[in-house]
Amino acid sequence: MEALLASASAVAIAEIGDKTQLLSLFLASRFVQRNAIIAGILLATLLNHALSAWLGVWVAHWIPATWLPWIIGLSFIAVGLWVLIPDKEDDENAGVLRFGAFIATCVLFFIAEIGDKTQIATVILAARFDDATLWVIIGTTLGMMLANVPVVYAGAWLMQRLPLVWARRGACVLFAGLGIAAILMQ
Repeated sequence: MEALLASASAVAIAEIGDKTQLLSLFLASRFVQRNAIIAGILLATLLNHALSAWLGVWVAHWIPATWLPWIIGLSFIAVGLWVLIPDKEDDENAGVLRFGAFIATCVLFFIAEIGDKTQIATVILAARFDDATLWVIIGTTLGMMLANVPVVYAGAWLMQRLPLVWARRGACVLFAGLGIAAILMQ
């Protein structure tokens, strides 16, 4: 349960103002099929985060046990600092829009998540909770959905009212706290 809650909250907070959240807003403005967009986000996130989590578990088995808390802790702190840097919308894959809401969302979300802070967080969380990989995948996917589904349905209204600078600062504090806790709990 700890893996699920930590994963869901970390990713939901880190996702605020992220490029994939901007992508959700963009897709919602381009397509009227909201459920197809949400299904595309779900499938792309499940695939991307499952691969990321399994990579995290694999890496955790190759790293000496005494190093793991330090690597995880410092990685969380680095992701926390990274959250403070606002993302910009990528429009290089706009040609995929012709395939419709579901396919476009799947492709664009999967690509946008590669190397993204929420993907890195998934790798870190899976390394931290290597005995609960499935819960990490479910949690990070849930966090992604919690952050993006409201944007699909009420994106423009939300973006005008949500102070992103404070959301980023809160996410930074959360990740730094997780990093410090990982180091201290060794």
